[in-house]
Amino acid sequence: MSDLIRIVVVDDHPIVRDGLIGIFSREPGLEIVGEASSGPEGVVVVMQVRPDVVLMDLRMPGGAGVEAIRTLVERGTPARILVLTTYDTDHDILAALGAGAHGYLLKDAPRADLIRAVKDLAAGRPVLAPQALAALTGRRNDQTLTPREIQVLRVIAGGGTNKTAADELMVSEATVKTHLAHAYAKLDVSDRAAAVRVAFERGLL
Repeated sequence: MSDLIRIVVVDDHPIVRDGLIGIFSREPGLEIVGEASSGPEGVVVVMQVRPDVVLMDLRMPGGAGVEAIRTLVERGTPARILVLTTYDTDHDILAALGAGAHGYLLKDAPRADLIRAVKDLAAGRPVLAPQALAALTGRRNDQTLTPREIQVLRVIAGGGTNKTAADELMVSEATVKTHLAHAYAKLDVSDRAAAVRVAFERGLL
């Protein structure tokens, strides 16, 4: 039985794939067995070659990484999935880990950290960038909603309007809009429906 850790790289940027392939090809005990430029293509490659570890980008024009992760988990792949991305918002982190990713690392991680992450994942150990760990433990202070912002979102989640929220909280509609704008920024969303959905995902509502 081979002791090689077999890896598939899924990223829509050829230069990123080439760079990762170059890194792992020079590392003893690691072997690149496939690559893909989109989520759907990644699913096909992973199911065909059955790697030990998958490096998955999140946002790709040809198909998102989160959906690919969810599909691979549903299909029962034994591969360990490491998200490797430039995005570090709570929304991206929680969506990826919620879909079934086993690790989350940013692309600015040092080469040694990336190699160690792949080996740790292959050995069954979780890998989380500090940002991901903070998101899971609720310590992202810059994205923590205030009690008032949560109250506004609760009214909205119940089907209420800005005026409804203003009446219930005894503030002006302008104040409600301000609270919503702050909540959108902290949740990394751009509309009411997305804000409510992400707030539910984070256990705030």
